[in-house]
Amino acid sequence: MPAAVTEERNRLDRAALLDAAETLFYAHGIQAVGMDRVREASGLPLKRIYRLFATKEDLVVAMLRHRDRRWRADLTAHVESVRDPRARVLAVFDWLAAWFAEPGFRGCAWINVHGELGSSSEPVLAEVRAHKRAFHDQLAAWVGATGAPVAEPVFLLAEGAIVTAAVTGDPAPARHARAAVETLLGCAPASPA
Repeated sequence: MPAAVTEERNRLDRAALLDAAETLFYAHGIQAVGMDRVREASGLPLKRIYRLFATKEDLVVAMLRHRDRRWRADLTAHVESVRDPRARVLAVFDWLAAWFAEPGFRGCAWINVHGELGSSSEPVLAEVRAHKRAFHDQLAAWVGATGAPVAEPVFLLAEGAIVTAAVTGDPAPARHARAAVETLLGCAPASPA
């Protein structure tokens, strides 16, 4: 088989596997989902799965990276569609509110994985920390553009809203956090972006 065909097959199989793993792990948790269930959902044989990812831990790390790219890209597309820097920061919380209201919302995938695996997996812990740092830095850049030195509290409000919405099953924490951020930014209440 030509190398280009093999490479394309690997890319497609990997994408299907990561999508299936993300759906299952997010909905049910890492430990509750066995590799047979991942095999069934992805349509790939176990032998193929283990050729792509030698261990379940490797699959979890790759799935978190996959989710991070998509999650932050979706957030960025929404936020950067707004021109005003302060409205951009508030748009983060509008995006969070829409996410919290989606069917199947179970909170932050990285916090959920950390809660399950904690410090028992250094590669998973490193991936969780990398996501949190990237989200922090992304948010800090948007807050920095406003000139208000409030990146840390805005980040904590976003993280707190995510956790609270997951625990309560209510999207209202995004609205409450947004109101607090309006105060922090010193701006009059703005209409949703």
